[in-house]
Amino acid sequence: MLIGRICRLGAAGRSCFTLSYFSSSAVIMAKSKFEYVRSFETDDTCLKNCYIVVRLDGRNFHRFAEQHQFKKPNDDRALGLMSRSARSVMEELEDIIISYGQSDEFSFVFKRSSNWFKRRASKLMTHVASQFSSSYVFYWKEFFGEQPLLYPPSFDGRVVLYPTNRNLRDYLSWRQADCHINNLYNTVFWTLVQKGGLTTTQAEDRLKGTLASDKNEILFSEFNINYNNEPVLHRKGTALIWEKREETVSKRMKLPNEEEKEVPVTRSRRRVEAFHCDIIGEQFWEEHPDVLEDDAC
Repeated sequence: MLIGRICRLGAAGRSCFTLSYFSSSAVIMAKSKFEYVRSFETDDTCLKNCYIVVRLDGRNFHRFAEQHQFKKPNDDRALGLMSRSARSVMEELEDIIISYGQSDEFSFVFKRSSNWFKRRASKLMTHVASQFSSSYVFYWKEFFGEQPLLYPPSFDGRVVLYPTNRNLRDYLSWRQADCHINNLYNTVFWTLVQKGGLTTTQAEDRLKGTLASDKNEILFSEFNINYNNEPVLHRKGTALIWEKREETVSKRMKLPNEEEKEVPVTRSRRRVEAFHCDIIGEQFWEEHPDVLEDDAC
């Protein structure tokens, strides 16, 4: 684009204005001989009428947790930071209808009708990953106070499509079942180490081949711990969804024939709310029927 400046002298004095125009050479440059390289790009448009799930996993988070002295088996500060970062992603990308997280992973579900980034998988995944990672760093002090962040965390991601509500619910059920399996193991493992005096190798050997019932029995009979009484956040993970909430705020208004005064105003707003509950059964979905789109659509 070329910019020119034209001035003229009139009765009212000297006046100038700017003229912008495109030259033919600029247009030619936009269609240069190098543009053929775009043909190497892969078409990664996600299939229509499918839920798009972007799942993030912490990369080398065992080392990251050790370096930052996370509490075992669960550090509520770290779990809170993960949820806060996920909330940031949902507030940025409002087509995400639900997200579910546990440990160092979070899954984000875009509604079937979403057309964000023209449904390009690479765009969706990189945007979610970058927003989540930057939020993790940004909100670190809110959860860890003056404990320094020694090095930046990183998260890898993948995109998976699910065509039906049943498919999507089974995916989320799979992730929550994984939460239960891992948390039960870690709870028993670290109880054996911290309260039972075993080394990590001894605790690992003790748990080889054990079933869930065996692990529950170890906790109850040896340490008087009922696993069902452990924090639901640790056992069930975190589900984030959009909820409408009525809120009342004060607003200064001037009514007819009256002086300006504070008047309460009630309005409805969508907010991201956290739930630590079972999402495998029917109750959660019956209480929140607007989360999923109708399969008939």
